Amino acid sequence: MTQQPAAGRAARIRRPIGAQGDIRPVQSGGVTTRLADIAAQAGVSEATVSRVLNGKPGVAATTRQSVLAALDVLGYERPVRLRQRSEGLVGLITPELENPIFPALAQVIGQALTRQGYTPVLATQTPGGSTEDELTEMLVDRGVAGIIYVSGLHADTTADMSRYDRLRAQGVPYVLVDGFSPKVQAPFISPDDRAAMALAVTHLVSLGHTRIGLALGPKRFVPVQRKIEGFVRSMRDQLGLTARTVEEELVQHSLYTLEGGQAAAAALIERDCTAVVCASDMMALGAIRAARQRGLEVPKDISVVGFDDSPLIAFTDPPLTTIRKPVPAMGQAAVRTLLEEIGGTPAPHSEFVFMPELVVRGSTASAPGDRGRA
Repeated sequence: MTQQPAAGRAARIRRPIGAQGDIRPVQSGGVTTRLADIAAQAGVSEATVSRVLNGKPGVAATTRQSVLAALDVLGYERPVRLRQRSEGLVGLITPELENPIFPALAQVIGQALTRQGYTPVLATQTPGGSTEDELTEMLVDRGVAGIIYVSGLHADTTADMSRYDRLRAQGVPYVLVDGFSPKVQAPFISPDDRAAMALAVTHLVSLGHTRIGLALGPKRFVPVQRKIEGFVRSMRDQLGLTARTVEEELVQHSLYTLEGGQAAAAALIERDCTAVVCASDMMALGAIRAARQRGLEVPKDISVVGFDDSPLIAFTDPPLTTIRKPVPAMGQAAVRTLLEEIGGTPAPHSEFVFMPELVVRGSTASAPGDRGRA
């Protein structure tokens, strides 16, 4: 990404210091004047500036960085030899980009990689398109320094995990986000799905809801299983319901799409749920649609809670109460962990779990005394 000029310098044009970075004084004194400006900005001598610009040794790393920062501030171009070079490519494989949480995570990871001198390569799976294995092969063929997987096959309990062993045998470092498998010796980055459900249930119970449904994706995925565990435990602890009752009556599996949320919520509404917790914001929007199709108002007649806090979700109608996924922290941790792997000081092959946050908006309210349903 190209950074825009700071306010007040919008019209400033980057000025070369001299031919090919040569800063030898000239008769006009123009170059020496520039050296003086840079030296004053960096708080060093002109001789030090000269050594940095000409790539000479004997300058401390912090001093060298101060001089380069002064060049940027004053609007001068860095000599070609001093421009930051890419440390290499890093692959980022996501399942799709329709769910806005994936582009949001990709942006955090991409920016963090760029700041460290790496070039992110986004590879996205699409229906009928390349598989995770094919995307991995493509990235490895291009010599990536490492790969970050988001919600990949590592989250599917029915998938063959030996693919990750083969990748490690090829010497390619990787980090896995959203999903966990004890069969894979790698760093994992996850939100606390169980705690997320506790936050949602506690909020709805405090509003008087006792018939709370959970809409989520296929059961074979690790995040789904963890959400169910957290939901069942919270419903037992706070409402005294048995695990069997909760799983049989109040849990509905579907797809992680708007249509999937609509179908799941429709089934839960038929079971007299006054509130629905959804495993994604997209599913929550589908749940609101399902309620309106039945003449119900959100949140007057039924409350809806999402998961992710995707961009723009605060501006839906009504603004969505949701569980905020710690995307910035997770993305930065994934990059930091991968770079440690690349640098030869691997992080522990364990799971780093990040706490989500309840964000209360307009889609939840007190439980209705009488919904007046037909």
